[in-house]
Amino acid sequence: MSSDIHVRAQQLIAKLHVEGASPEEQSRLAAHLSECEVCSSFEAQTAKALAAFRCMHVEVPQNLAARTQLRVRLRAEELPVRDGSSALLWSIAAVSWLLGLASAPLVWRGFAWLGGEFRLPDLVWQAGVILWWLVPGLVAVGAVVMQKRRVEQAGE
Repeated sequence: MSSDIHVRAQQLIAKLHVEGASPEEQSRLAAHLSECEVCSSFEAQTAKALAAFRCMHVEVPQNLAARTQLRVRLRAEELPVRDGSSALLWSIAAVSWLLGLASAPLVWRGFAWLGGEFRLPDLVWQAGVILWWLVPGLVAVGAVVMQKRRVEQAGE
């Protein structure tokens, strides 16, 4: 028999003892164990070791979980806050402005056409072009600044 069959049998033994196996897997394993002395010995040793672990009594202090949570919380407060989302927001703001610059001629012509169709003063539709370009980036920068203030306030 190849070593792959033995490796698969050992994996099935572990699976059977830890999480359980399907009836089909159990029957395949039983057939292999009846023919293979090495895997049968491995299964017996595994069962014996797990039984020994189940019989062990480990005494743990009653407040161990609470103490551990407290230590983790204290350590988390000591660590510096590393927030990568502000870099993402700065990137979004930069891309927004770059796309605004790239699309500026098209947007300019579109606003000029709308201004002509609705007989708006030139100053109105030109202000619309400027706002179309500035507002998304300003919103993203505002989000970055607000997030930075929240992080600084949380650190105080």
